[in-house]
Order: sequence, then structure tokens, then C-alpha cells
Amino acid sequence: MSSSVTRAAESEPSQPAAPAVADTPSGTAAAAAASSPGAGKRWAARSARPALAALAGVLLYLSFPPRPLWWLAPFALALLAGCLRGRRARAGFGLGFLFGLGYLLPLLVWTSEGVGPVPWLALVTLESLLIGLAGLGIALVSRLPAAPVWSAAVWVAVEALRARAPFGGFSWGRLAYGQADGVFVPLAAVGGTPLLSFAVALCGFGLYGAARLARRQPARTAAAVAALTVAAPVAAALAARPLVSDAAEDGTAVAAVIQGNVPRAGFDFNAQRRQVLDNHANRTIQLAEDVKAGRVPKPDFVVWPENSSDIDPFTQPDAHAVIDNAVKTIGVPTAIGSVLAPETGPLRNTMILWDPAKGPVDTYDKRKIQPFGERIPMRSFVRLFSSDVDRVRRDFGPGKEPGVFDMAGTGVGMVTCYEAAFDDAVRSTVRAGAQVIAVPSNNATFGRTEMTYQQLAMDRIRAVEHSRSVLVPVTSGVSAVIRPDGTVVKQTKMFTADALVDEIPLRSTQTPATRLGPLPEYALVVLAAGGLGAVLARRLRARRAER
Repeated sequence: MSSSVTRAAESEPSQPAAPAVADTPSGTAAAAAASSPGAGKRWAARSARPALAALAGVLLYLSFPPRPLWWLAPFALALLAGCLRGRRARAGFGLGFLFGLGYLLPLLVWTSEGVGPVPWLALVTLESLLIGLAGLGIALVSRLPAAPVWSAAVWVAVEALRARAPFGGFSWGRLAYGQADGVFVPLAAVGGTPLLSFAVALCGFGLYGAARLARRQPARTAAAVAALTVAAPVAAALAARPLVSDAAEDGTAVAAVIQGNVPRAGFDFNAQRRQVLDNHANRTIQLAEDVKAGRVPKPDFVVWPENSSDIDPFTQPDAHAVIDNAVKTIGVPTAIGSVLAPETGPLRNTMILWDPAKGPVDTYDKRKIQPFGERIPMRSFVRLFSSDVDRVRRDFGPGKEPGVFDMAGTGVGMVTCYEAAFDDAVRSTVRAGAQVIAVPSNNATFGRTEMTYQQLAMDRIRAVEHSRSVLVPVTSGVSAVIRPDGTVVKQTKMFTADALVDEIPLRSTQTPATRLGPLPEYALVVLAAGGLGAVLARRLRARRAER
């Protein structure tokens, strides 16, 4: 008990002894109520912040695709800021953790598809603990001048941590990825996803700061704070709008993406591997017939999805023959998603450039390998919680170099599925000469969940970030063609065999985000460290003053 409470208690006049109450649960509750009439109100007050923090997380989840409610994100962070204002570090961590649970439990529920709740709950708990660090940091800087700026920088710093650790990081759920339809999206072309996340966070924390000051000091500083932390990100996004263009710089190309569909959804989607391959070969042959009949223009090149041939065509003559026949029929270079199984070493998730005359002429090995999906860290330990780890009998190994295929004179950069969530994987591909980005993916594992729409939103952000057309061929949907301004011009339905053919602009100019690389993120991490350093300095000065 604090000394102030003790002194207050000592100054109270003595009270007559309370009547005895039976030592039962109901009696104990009655005694507590009698001795502390305000206990219920205090309990409600203590419960309000945790409940609001979890609610803020749910609100942030609702801002993500497939819902076009991007504008909810700043309000979610404003509510979180209100929960964290003036809290101690430990309370900030707990509130941040609850916010993470409210946000990530529904956002990542697709990770339980086919394997049950254990992997989903483990992933969400781990990621929510990291978001708890954001809550801790935001609570610490919440009393500094210009708190919204420091708070937004702390948020981005934790996103940077989540993108790198543990197990190579998990970038899913960045603020930026929910903003594909939002007003802030042009900022992705300036400073990439870190700057876009920062703008959304700054607007949200600024909303709370402005509302708080408007209530306390309506005539003095609220308007200035609102202009700085709410209007400034919007103004910056509008100023960056000229960087977003879908004009052709290097001419155009006619591209085709193939969605062959799969026999079944879930982890058993590829139980009939030959059927998956045949589906994509047959849909390509049908496209060739449509071209011959004049129903669609002839493409300059074709892209198949990831896992469209999980039979290694380099070792299996029948798979080689099926692919070669399909590519010869369409008569243009085709990128094939395959799994290569060397005699020794790890498997390879590989895109193969297949020429209609020469056969396979180039390959790209996926560099970002999904932990607990394509490789199993700590396999013996994880097996204690789920035997599903043994579905991955042999781990995949990562490639080392970005892959840009020369497809009929067009530089098509390969960014395979999960890699689209990582800034460096996409950026290095564009820097290596990609005029178009292809994101061949396989979402059949996750059925009809929101995962495919979340990933499509990432691809749209990448289009704006690097000012490139993005082709998204998916085994089971949603496949799409995306303009450099982030507009989806064509897309398929889920679990439907289809082919999309479209004339796309080719671009080679690098945006500021492409040229700057990770520097904006590093700068924001330094800014966050500066805010936390200022808090530490304040506390050290306060301790010296007490001596």
C-alpha cells in the first residue's frame, strides 16, 4: 500500500466493527462489497482498457481485405493510443498483447485450415507478444511532446522486427498491407511499406492526440496538432500522387496468366499431382485454341502458378512431355512453377522458364522459404504439439539470387508467393531489371479463406511501391492482372480454371522507394530509438533530482 493511501487511512475516524459474514464465496463477495462500495466501479474501470485494447485490434482487422474499410485503421490506432496513454511499461505490454490478439486471431485464422487450431494459436501468440513490445514502447513515449510521431515510429520499428525474427520473420499483417484502396497508398512509392505504415499510424495516433487536446485546450494547440499529425500524412500522400502512374515507358506486352485449378482444396490439394499439372497444361492448350479462333490476342508470354507442376520435369519424362507440349502449343515463353527434388539436399521451389523451341532455359529458386510450411524448424519439438509437421517430409532450401526471366524481350521478375510479403525480396527483383513483377502463388492449401485476398492486397501495394505491372497466377484463385497504379484490371473466381490475357505497360524507372531501399525503415527505427532514449534520459534526470 502506498504511503498516501496509508496516511489517508490513518486520518479516517474509527468505524464500528462490521458484523461477521460467513466464510463462503458469497459471503466473501458480500464482505468485499460492504467494505468497498466502489470496488465494482474500480473493477469495471480496470477492465475497460483491456477490453478496449482488444476491441481496437478487432477494428484494425476489419480494415483489411476483402473489406474495403481501410479508413478504420487510423481509428483503431487512435483507440489503442487512448488505452496506452500514460500506462507503465508492463501495462503497455499487456495491452499491446491484447490488441495483437484481437487483431491477429481473426486475420490469421486461415493458418488453421486443414491442420487445426494449434499452429494458428501458436503463431498468433508469438506475433501478439511482439506487438506487445509495440504497446510497451508506445506507452513509454506517450507523454513526450509530439507523442504521435514517436508512437508511429515505435510501431514501424516493431513491424521491422516482425519482418526479421523469429525464424526469418513473418511480415503478414503490416499496416501497409491493408491500405491498397486507401488515400495513403502513394507514399509506398516514396518510402516503401515502412513509410506507408508510418503514415497510417501517425494519422491514428494523431487523431487521439488531437481529440485529447481539443477536449482540454480547444482554443490553443489542438488545431496545430491535428494539422501536423492527421492532415500532414494525407497531404504527403496527395503530394506523392504524381509518382503513381500506369503509363508505358518501354512499350507494352501482352501477358497471360493461367489458373488451372486443383482437384481438391486444403493440404491434400496436390494428392493428385498429375491432375494439377494436366489442369494447367489443358488450360494453356485451351488458351491457344482461343487465340487461334481470334477470341483473345496472342500473348507474348505466359506465367503458370507456383506448384503447377509438383512433378519434377527434369527427372520425370512424362511431366516434361506434358509441359513441353503445352508450351509448344501456345508457342511463347512460359514460366512454370515446379518442385525440384535433387537426389541429395533440400527440395527446391522453382520457377522454370520454358522456351517453345529450346525447352527449359532458366530457373529461379524461391528465396524466402516459409517456416512451418516449407521447412520445419525444431521439428522434434514441434511434433509434440502437432503431427502435421510430418506432412513436410523433406525441407525446402532457399535460393540465393533474384530471378528475372527474359520472356520475349520483357524482363519478368519472379517473386514466388510468400516472398511478396518481404520488402527486400521484391525490391531486389526490380533492381535486377524486372519491368514486370510476377507473383506465382498457390493458395489451394487455404481453401476459400481471406488469405488470398490479403495476399492480393500485398501485390497491389508492391505494384505502387515499384511502379510495375504485377501478374498474379494462382493455382485455385484469385489470379489477377494489376496495373502499376495498383488497379486490378482482371481477376478470376476461386476454384475455377481460367486464363487472363491483358496488354500491360512496361516500366523501367525506379521509384524513390526502389532506390532508397531499407533506408526509410532504418530512419524510422532510429527515430523510435530516439524517443525511447528521451524517456530513459528523463527518468535518469528524475532519479538524480531525487537524490
